[in-house]
Amino acid sequence: MSSSFSFVFPETQSTVLPDPSTYFSSNLLSSPLPTNSFFQNYVIPNGSQPEYIHPYLIQTSNSSLSASYPFLLFTTALLYQAFVPDLTISSTQTLSTPQNRVISSFSDLGITLDIPSSNLRFFLSRGSPFITASVTSSTSLSFTTLHTILSLSPNNDKNTKYTLKLNNTQTWLIYASSPIYLNHDGASRVTSKPFFGIIRVAVLPDPNYATILDKFSSSYPLSGDATLQEPFRLVYQWQKAGSGDLLMLAHPLHVKLLSSKNNGQITVLSDFKYRSIDGDLVGVVGDSWVLETDSIPVKWYSNKGVEKDSYDEIVSALVKDVQKLNSSAIGTNSSYFYGKRVGRAARLALIAEEVSFSKVVPTIKDFLKEAIEPWLDGTFVGNGFLYENKWSGLVTKLGSTDSTADFGFGVYNDHHYHLGYFLYGIAVLAKIDPEWGQKYKPQVYSLVTDFMNLGQRYSKIYPRLRCFDLYMLHSWAAGVTEFEDGRNQESTSEAVNAYYSAALVGLAYGDSNLVATGSTLVALEILAAQTWWHVKVEDNLYEEEFAKDNRIVGILWANKRDSKLWWASAECRECRLGIQVLPLLPITETLFSDADYVKELVEWTFPSLSSEGWKGMTYALQGIYDKQAALKNIRTLTGFDDGNSYSNLLWWIHSR
Repeated sequence: MSSSFSFVFPETQSTVLPDPSTYFSSNLLSSPLPTNSFFQNYVIPNGSQPEYIHPYLIQTSNSSLSASYPFLLFTTALLYQAFVPDLTISSTQTLSTPQNRVISSFSDLGITLDIPSSNLRFFLSRGSPFITASVTSSTSLSFTTLHTILSLSPNNDKNTKYTLKLNNTQTWLIYASSPIYLNHDGASRVTSKPFFGIIRVAVLPDPNYATILDKFSSSYPLSGDATLQEPFRLVYQWQKAGSGDLLMLAHPLHVKLLSSKNNGQITVLSDFKYRSIDGDLVGVVGDSWVLETDSIPVKWYSNKGVEKDSYDEIVSALVKDVQKLNSSAIGTNSSYFYGKRVGRAARLALIAEEVSFSKVVPTIKDFLKEAIEPWLDGTFVGNGFLYENKWSGLVTKLGSTDSTADFGFGVYNDHHYHLGYFLYGIAVLAKIDPEWGQKYKPQVYSLVTDFMNLGQRYSKIYPRLRCFDLYMLHSWAAGVTEFEDGRNQESTSEAVNAYYSAALVGLAYGDSNLVATGSTLVALEILAAQTWWHVKVEDNLYEEEFAKDNRIVGILWANKRDSKLWWASAECRECRLGIQVLPLLPITETLFSDADYVKELVEWTFPSLSSEGWKGMTYALQGIYDKQAALKNIRTLTGFDDGNSYSNLLWWIHSR
């Protein structure tokens, strides 16, 4: 993504966005700030909700940091981790004029959190079994717990390691870079004599892990970068301090992708595990990881082609669907629903090309131009894209004064969903009309860069990868709203559509970098959806009780798995299936490549089918393992999801 396309949409001042400045240090305020990060709760009012920084839930205040090694709680409807302050670190006396805690730096894989009132600086690294604090000047420390302390014992005569046992069965290890003198001060508090240096604490999930934690207690991560080095390859690199090798934790998808190419640089400790809502976290020794995925070709058309003898049926549907196109009758100002209509029409053009019926393409092209141009040149009546510089990004005209308009687009919710639909239509239009594509290229790249900027080198007006989480390897949708359970994402398929569409924009413009970035993020998003959203009993990732009742997750939170949706109850199984399938595209085949799982999902959904639109999505998946039955079902439909069409369903079934 070249910085030569730095078009800026008209500027606006949002009346609904919270002010970001309170918990960011002032040196960070001059650059675009993240709006969907793993630490977002710390930097939006009131900054008091915990965040899940694997394997700990961590909550901060202006004088302390509290850590929880959370238990997993579950019912048939949800799984979640409850925050309990197992260990709170502060100083015994705080400054008379307390200062705000601040994030003084952040990276893809961690943050530095300063608590000046207590002379504490925390290096919070995602996937570190240790919580690391730098005590910046001689300070007497306090360790408190909600539980009762059973014992505190020094492990050596150097007084650099202590074992703390609590009455909730937990054992915590406390390491210090130089001698520290701790005193068990009452039922639930430990204090120290003045200390200056590095403190590291770690929960001990298994007594056998103590020797491993001892061995790696001296090397700590300061920050970590994740770099998309080439297509389908992501490299983690930690900056570390102290001595010795770095011990970190990998979630199940990391373990799957850790490349044989860096086996020499890392050691996987498969018997060293911490529990987490995302599955067991496994020890990995080494400060550089290479994660590699299989390559996924991003293509305009279906993978295997459409059966010739079905062309007539598809063409007859196309003629009817194209006849109904009327840009002045789209009938919505919503950036989401409007984008879906654009994407739906663009599908018709590609289907027409694939079944050699290019006669309808000029009509579709005219529709797409009339529908998309007003959003790009600011003439759309009733809404439009604007730029706001508080958090540096696109908002809609409606969203700039109403935080609920456009599903919260104005508070940075769902950006990849809405923009993904527009970009699909734009990619197709730029493909069939390259001259149009060149004319609007600056605006198009501004839309792409809003959520796919790789960093300040590429664009200084948008933050790095607004939605995609380079540790979890999938996107978040939630924006700058404070949530008890952290960020969340509902529709993985719409996230897949966003990066797929961006890659298609790259194809249309001959931009190999954009194709590579989009394809890699698509591949990771798909693997994450298959790992955490697609519930397979045999994977043993989720508790049996939850896995037995749910074939698919509704909303996935950083700290919770929910069977319900934002807009529908858990009982609406067709809604849960549909929102993880739409829009139906060639890439859907890769997302749902496991036919056995698909059959389970469809059979689990069938009893709840009632809406024509959702039936279409369910029958589409049925077509993966039973094409004839699905075709029969699709031919009976009387209505379709607003982003789908009869032509698209026939194309899908006939390309199985």
